[in-house]
Amino acid sequence: MMIFMRTPYHPSIEEITVEGILHAFSDPVRMEIYANLAASECAKNCSTFLNIQNQVLPKSTLSQHFRILREAGLIRSERKGVELINSTRCEELKERFGPMIRAILEAYAKQRKALMKI
Repeated sequence: MMIFMRTPYHPSIEEITVEGILHAFSDPVRMEIYANLAASECAKNCSTFLNIQNQVLPKSTLSQHFRILREAGLIRSERKGVELINSTRCEELKERFGPMIRAILEAYAKQRKALMKI
């Protein structure tokens, strides 16, 4: 018996909206996931992020965060066996939204650095 896994939905670049991006970034865990993926030189699987922001996340919660990032058009997920390997769509997003994503990531990094000093 063969089991077929569903292919994750990825919006076309034309379907991606500023509102969708800002909604995805409105959660600090999703912002942290995206910042880590954007800083990474390679794609990462979901389980890399089980422990984020000093908390252990259930796999179901983590899956939900990745789904929101994917449906907002921020990441691309590719199935490798039973795992999803995730990477950012930075280049595509830069073409459509210019420096917006980079500016958000830079502001997030400054905010995080300031919070660590407290």
